[in-house]
Amino acid sequence: MAKTTESKLVPADIEAPEMPDSMTKKGGFITLFFIAGTLSGVMLSGFGWLANLIVYLVQEFNVESINASQIANVVHGCINLLPILGAIIADSFLGSFQGMILLILTAKLSSLKPPPCEIGSSFCRAPSKLQYVILYLSIATASAGLGGSRYTLATLGANQLDKPKDKETFFNWFFFTVNVSSIISSTAIVYVEDSISWALGYTICFAANFIALAVFLAGQRFYRCDKPQGSQFTGPLRVVVAAVRKRKVALSSRSEDYYHEHCETSKVMPVTANRWFRFLNRAAMKTEGDIDSDGLIARPWKLCSLEQVENLRTVIRLVPIWSSGIFLITPVAIQSSIAVTQALSMDRHLGSNFKIPAASIIVVILVSSSFFVALFDRFVFPTWQKLTGRPLTLLQRIGIGHVIIVISMAISAMVESKRLKTIHDNKLEALPGAIVPMPVWWLFPQLVVIGIGDAFHFPGQTALYYHEFPASLRSIATAMVSLVVGIAFYVSTALVELIRKLTGWLPGNINSGRLDNLYWILVTAGALNFMYFLVCAKLYKCRNIEKEVETNSGFDI
Repeated sequence: MAKTTESKLVPADIEAPEMPDSMTKKGGFITLFFIAGTLSGVMLSGFGWLANLIVYLVQEFNVESINASQIANVVHGCINLLPILGAIIADSFLGSFQGMILLILTAKLSSLKPPPCEIGSSFCRAPSKLQYVILYLSIATASAGLGGSRYTLATLGANQLDKPKDKETFFNWFFFTVNVSSIISSTAIVYVEDSISWALGYTICFAANFIALAVFLAGQRFYRCDKPQGSQFTGPLRVVVAAVRKRKVALSSRSEDYYHEHCETSKVMPVTANRWFRFLNRAAMKTEGDIDSDGLIARPWKLCSLEQVENLRTVIRLVPIWSSGIFLITPVAIQSSIAVTQALSMDRHLGSNFKIPAASIIVVILVSSSFFVALFDRFVFPTWQKLTGRPLTLLQRIGIGHVIIVISMAISAMVESKRLKTIHDNKLEALPGAIVPMPVWWLFPQLVVIGIGDAFHFPGQTALYYHEFPASLRSIATAMVSLVVGIAFYVSTALVELIRKLTGWLPGNINSGRLDNLYWILVTAGALNFMYFLVCAKLYKCRNIEKEVETNSGFDI
């Protein structure tokens, strides 16, 4: 009987209170070694094929450069949307194994790809339907493995720590690990694919994925894992359904007319009916038949606690800030893919014998981001706090990231103008596949600046959502960054396709286009988006009650 009562006191969609480390004897910093090892293997495997996808499509499957960029953007979007589906880490590795096996076969068997030809030639044969099916199936299954595990590891790692400051530091080093692993993939593995064998490169990715699974399973006995508490979306959905069903019930100003949770160990502070989105308060209004004789909820889809209502309200209040991140990342998505196509048409020689792989150009962003994440975490942020007496808030970090990304797009527009002038001076516009006599180093400044912007906004966004989301929804909080990245890649794909239809700026041969005009459009849109973010940040007030020091969430101009 006691067991039945206990289960009723903790509904399926309410997270059970966390137990201290001293009681669970799990979690802590020791688990981070296993998580870092797993994450490194995942990124070595995933980025090993993803970073070079555009080149693989262009050189091995005769896909036009802009079309290859669009395909890559769709793949990036899929990978970043998958964490919202709540993929289980161990199951995600299975998808990676299957995808890598198929990719190895497409690289090894000539029957699974069209015959080779000169890049940009009008005589290149397109892949057959069967070849396209096998190619896309391999990419889809490999994407499922990468997307299902990356951000899930972020939540798992943060859950091993108790202090908010330790969690913020973890997110900084999480992205540092992602970037360092991606750097290795984008140089060593990409070089193997370009210079030795695509099949060998993909086999290395397969091996890295296997090692990641072994490391993850080795640390299983140390992890502090939340017990399954039902769907993360049940609670918010119940609030909406209950509020709609009670839409005709008059709201009360008395606290006793609302249902409150009764849990002595709960970390949630007592709340009162809030005026923001007042119609949601009806979900917590007690009416006849809502509560049983034990004082518990009898009809969960008609009555919710006021705490659950407040949790949903907090998520809704975060949506404007979250939405501003879509067009913050959209320019980065466009730049990341198009920079590879630019590099393919530029002089990539380092000395007389070595040629930089085009896909490795993205390493500049990763190196820059990794370096500045470490610099900010170890030096800049602590120094700022000592000088000003207060920390640089998460919203301020995100806002600085907005400004830097806009600057990077302006630099990109000017560099592309220089590249097009060089093409015009050498009369190369009408020559598909022509190499522009301009060193690839010209692309470095814009990519370095993008890395600096990423070092500000990515860890800032992840930590903000993790801290501000209700405890019952925390496992999907870090996936919100992944969701906004996924949407941004789809927006970038749609935007590029729209500009291709409305203008002649982005032909199949980018040497005869006007890519600089696209970058100036992104500068204008980014500036407007920053103003929108400022308004959202000014109106938003952090409600997180677990932080040891209350932070000021307004963005100081």
